[in-house]
Amino acid sequence: MDTDIILVTGILLGALALPSMLSAYSEARPPRTGAIMVLISSVLIVVALTQKPTGYRFKDIPSVFVEVIARALH
Repeated sequence: MDTDIILVTGILLGALALPSMLSAYSEARPPRTGAIMVLISSVLIVVALTQKPTGYRFKDIPSVFVEVIARALH
C-alpha cells in the first residue's frame, strides 16, 4: 500500500477518534473505542513516516491529501 494512503488514513482516523473520546468523557464512560482508534491511527502514521524514504514535512500534508483524493476520484 502507498505510504500517502496510509498517512491520510491515519490522520482521518485520528480526527474521527476525538469526537468518540469526547462523547465517552461527557457520558462518564471509558473511552475504549476512541482509545483504540487513536492507537491504530498512531501506528498508521508512524508506519507511513518510517516507510517513505524522503519522509513527510508539515507543509506536504495538504498536497498529500489532495493527491490521495484525486487518485480516489479517478
